[in-house]
Amino acid sequence: MNIQEAKEEIIRTVRACLARDEAGFLRIPRERQRPILLMGPPGIGKTALMRQIAAELGISLVSYTITHHTRQSAIGLPKLTERCYGGEPFTVTEYTMSEIVASVYDQIERSGISEGILFLDEINCVSETLAPTMLQFLQYKTFGSHAVPEGYVIVTAGNPPEYNRSVREFDLVTLDRLKRLDVEADYGAWRQYAADAGIHGAILAFLELKKDRFYSVRTEPGRQSFVTARGWEDLSDSLKTYELLGLTVSPETVGSFLQDRETAEEFYDFYRLWQKYRDRFRAEDILGGAVTAEQTFGAERGSRIPFDEKLSLVRMLSDRLGEECRDYVRRREEQRMVFGFLKGLKEQGEASKVAAGNVPNLVAGEASGAAAGQSFHAFFLERMRQEKAESERLKRAGIADLEQLKLRAGFLARLEAMADCECFEDLRERFAASEAERQAAAEELTRRMERAFSFLADLFGEGQEIVLFLKALSEQSAVLEFVRESGCEAYYRYNQLLLLEDRREALRREILKL
Repeated sequence: MNIQEAKEEIIRTVRACLARDEAGFLRIPRERQRPILLMGPPGIGKTALMRQIAAELGISLVSYTITHHTRQSAIGLPKLTERCYGGEPFTVTEYTMSEIVASVYDQIERSGISEGILFLDEINCVSETLAPTMLQFLQYKTFGSHAVPEGYVIVTAGNPPEYNRSVREFDLVTLDRLKRLDVEADYGAWRQYAADAGIHGAILAFLELKKDRFYSVRTEPGRQSFVTARGWEDLSDSLKTYELLGLTVSPETVGSFLQDRETAEEFYDFYRLWQKYRDRFRAEDILGGAVTAEQTFGAERGSRIPFDEKLSLVRMLSDRLGEECRDYVRRREEQRMVFGFLKGLKEQGEASKVAAGNVPNLVAGEASGAAAGQSFHAFFLERMRQEKAESERLKRAGIADLEQLKLRAGFLARLEAMADCECFEDLRERFAASEAERQAAAEELTRRMERAFSFLADLFGEGQEIVLFLKALSEQSAVLEFVRESGCEAYYRYNQLLLLEDRREALRREILKL
């Protein structure tokens, strides 16, 4: 299976393991809950997958690489204690709590959430002294004498032996206590993730041309050559940052992420072409309507343009629009959070007024809030302080992913911008102005998308280039969300043409079969 299919199966498994009956007991008894073993090559995103799953389910994640642990740190240290048996005192050995189990309890304390995933990576590479305890752990969910809390589901991961010389093969008894999921590197599944994650357009364009370069692990005399999904994603972050700071991307920069000489050289050559095309085809000029296809390419255009140039142009435009759609969706969600905050503010104020019996009107901007005599402005600042504290709690607890933290940061920045408002009516007016700006931004983004379609149609006609552009847009969930909300006539029109073309192709295949 690919990484996306594994994600869906893990989500189903976690939900089933956490399900309880009417009396509050687990529907799948703890001893019958098989820990998941996610087996696959290195660098395909197993750890990142766990973070995504925990964030989507709203539960905690405690992650460990088990090879970093000795028997003592995983099980606990021995200590002597006094006990009485048959009326006689004896000195016996007990163990302190395992560092791993203790970290789960620490996470529960920090987050206030009793459910989560305990993820142990490189499970099949444990040290020789730790290996005998793994069977007990996998069956009884205990390290030494201390059990993992009941609300935590155990997920483990490992690499097949061809990728790691220190791998220990699990015996039949151990495997019979695991739910094994074998995952393979799959470019199609990763591409969908990459489009939503905003992976650098040069990488996506290159891999569309060279899909076989997406993942490889080769053993050569004296060294290993490898390219992984993790390497491409880390390279994407560096390319974006280098470009933002005006730094030069060198062959060594690329080679430090793509540890395969041929792939690194090919991508670096492609990236240099990408930079040339980026300077020549300025996406902002095209989307802003400052240039036409004829001004950019002359009267003879379309078929005379090399395919890699076409692909680069299509990808640059789709990436820019995807980025703008992601920004728009984030701003819209911030706006919705502000609306929810203001609604709660008013409801709390009204409830306080009723409880106090004689607290003046909140909307009128007179004294109101959590207590009689508290000014509206002080009430607003106190509620904003609580929201900041909640953001800090989520950050410390590690139960929010980076996008959620960014969203909350934007939400808090919007509240800060309203901190000078003295009454609820001021807040309402400020919110209405912000909403008008959002609607204007949506209309402008629709126009920019229409201009991109018009530019490509004028340049190439209604050929494969439009299809590539449409597919590149449709892979990005933020684009689809924006189009569903705000509409785009050109997107819908060309999407119908694409569906018609797909039906024609399916009919052609049927005719050939006959």
